[in-house]
Amino acid sequence: MRPLTPYPTLGVLSSLILGTAGTAVADTPPSAEALEPIQVTAPRLERDWLANPSAVGVLMPEDIQSGRQNLQMDEHLNRIPGLQMQNRYNFSQDLRVSIRGFGARAPFGIRGLRVIVDGIPETLPDGQSQVDAIDLESLHQAEVIRGPSSTLYGNAAGGVLDLRTQSGRDIDGAAIKLDYGSDDFRRIGLKAGGGQGPWEYSVSTWDMRYNGYRDHSRVEKRLFNSKLAYQWDDGGRLETIVRLLDAPDTQDPGSLTLDQVDEDRRQARPESKALDGGQSAEQQTVGLVYSRPMAAQDEITLRAFYTRRDFGNRLPFESGGQVQYERDFYGLGGQYTHLNEVMGRPARLGVGFDAEEQRDDRQRFDNLAGGARGDQTFDQREKARTLALFSQGDLALTDRLDLVFGARFDQLRIAVDDRFQPMGEDRSGRETFNEWSYSTGLSYRWARAHQIYANVGTSFESPTFTEFANPDGGTGFNPDLKPEKAVNYELGAKGFIGDHSRYELSLYTIRVRDEIVNFQRDAGRDFYENSGRSRRNGLELGLEHRPADQWVLTAAYTYTDFEFRDFEDRFGNDFSGNAFPGVPRQQLFAEAAWQDREGRFAALDVVAVDRQYADNANEERVSGYGVANLRAGTRLRLQGLEVSPYVAVNNLFDKEYFSNIRINTFGGRFYEPAPERTVFAGVTIRPR
Repeated sequence: MRPLTPYPTLGVLSSLILGTAGTAVADTPPSAEALEPIQVTAPRLERDWLANPSAVGVLMPEDIQSGRQNLQMDEHLNRIPGLQMQNRYNFSQDLRVSIRGFGARAPFGIRGLRVIVDGIPETLPDGQSQVDAIDLESLHQAEVIRGPSSTLYGNAAGGVLDLRTQSGRDIDGAAIKLDYGSDDFRRIGLKAGGGQGPWEYSVSTWDMRYNGYRDHSRVEKRLFNSKLAYQWDDGGRLETIVRLLDAPDTQDPGSLTLDQVDEDRRQARPESKALDGGQSAEQQTVGLVYSRPMAAQDEITLRAFYTRRDFGNRLPFESGGQVQYERDFYGLGGQYTHLNEVMGRPARLGVGFDAEEQRDDRQRFDNLAGGARGDQTFDQREKARTLALFSQGDLALTDRLDLVFGARFDQLRIAVDDRFQPMGEDRSGRETFNEWSYSTGLSYRWARAHQIYANVGTSFESPTFTEFANPDGGTGFNPDLKPEKAVNYELGAKGFIGDHSRYELSLYTIRVRDEIVNFQRDAGRDFYENSGRSRRNGLELGLEHRPADQWVLTAAYTYTDFEFRDFEDRFGNDFSGNAFPGVPRQQLFAEAAWQDREGRFAALDVVAVDRQYADNANEERVSGYGVANLRAGTRLRLQGLEVSPYVAVNNLFDKEYFSNIRINTFGGRFYEPAPERTVFAGVTIRPR
């Protein structure tokens, strides 16, 4: 039966959820004591969360809850309003994260957002991000800037994901973790960390095997994440980061039509099986981050990194269906922060630079039956280099009114060297984008623990190398594709109600021109074009309440109204006035969580997603759904060991829904069915 029936309204559902006795799951027990001030660093100048005139979501260590499967980041980030995520269960395509509509079009990986892990970027100069090398098993803290962020980080129209993994003193010991669940989900992991004198270290490593809910969706993945830090007596700190990824077998079951879903939800797309759709990836990252206080209140931060990635992909079509590349990605960055006074008022100024380069040696081959490699169809060298200078400042205009301002200049050079010219036609190309980005905001404290703010900011987002592919030949460079640019206007409020409740509210409107959208000419690969002008209006609401020492109630609500204002595609179709595909109109996350000081926990959460469209024409409408998840665990002390078992159920009420919608896919193949009810359990064992 097709899962396209209506579901309860979000208003009714939220009242049901928030009235339900559910609960939490954290390594550190929650408390009903007064909520502590929150410091955020993702805006590049450390500020109090309350005084920051922008929408910044924060996950603290107590929010990084145990009892989760840790397949993808959405399991943690869905408690932050404004984020919409799909594709948890297809590791070949990876998680798709959208903030205010930016990133929704990405067929794989993350677009339009800047992703940073432990100070090292996972986002390339061309704007593409891979997240398969992020160690969710040691995730410690996350900060999410929602809204155009090019002023802070350059080529990122939608926002910033700044993630931190555990350091040595966060772990303080050693532990082994075993997980097992439905569809042959297995993972074994080891974690260790500690500190002695000025030294601190942490190591996290694991091996995961998962057959997946659908046919031809097996994944095999191993990851290693380590940090070694040295702290000088004067406050200087040097941290070395090493991350290793080995994912030799990640199958892609492909997307289905509704008729195929009705026939068998678990089946793979026939072409995906016949041509062995899937990928393999190896990645190694080494990074250095150095920080040091200067003078009385100044600070300098420097970073350097190098990433090597070897990647192979078998797409479910023959002509040019095998892609492989070898990538080198490296860079330097630095920032200096100075505190002073301007006309007797406290002021702070940060200046910095980013210099990064990406070199891809990319080839394509025909993909034959069984995934055999055929003739070569594509061979090009791709290089992207970005050089940027930025400045950002705070000024206390009065005791209650603060001004924040920033500016950034990016020079992005993109070059494609076409080394495959079977017809003697050189499709090489080069582009240089010189982009200025600006932002300014005001924050006013109208009561002791309440702020209102307003800001305006500009941003840009360049096409990636994949998006630059020439639709007239599939090789070389598309000179007609331009960066998209956005202006964001935002009003917001945030604060604390009493000692145990926190809220945030954001209203925004964004005007975008030259929106980059994908299309398919046939059953093959995606190509891209600019859409003209678009408008995005939205509301984001986040709530957290601690009614008692052991209870935490959390809710995150998102409302969007996005439409193309002026868009006629290359085939003459006029989509002006249509809604954005791949973006639900409403979304709600709600959780009731409980944990005592002995380590026992239980939690019930619900994710409700409104209807959305699967295509620019708005002809394929996908109904919404609501999914509940339950988890519980305890902590035992047995013969010198601390043993922490847990059990969890995802999709508690066995709903049929789609974990991913592939936008504008040819032939009506929009749908990737999600698993029905799944059960998994695990245990962590550590010496006492």
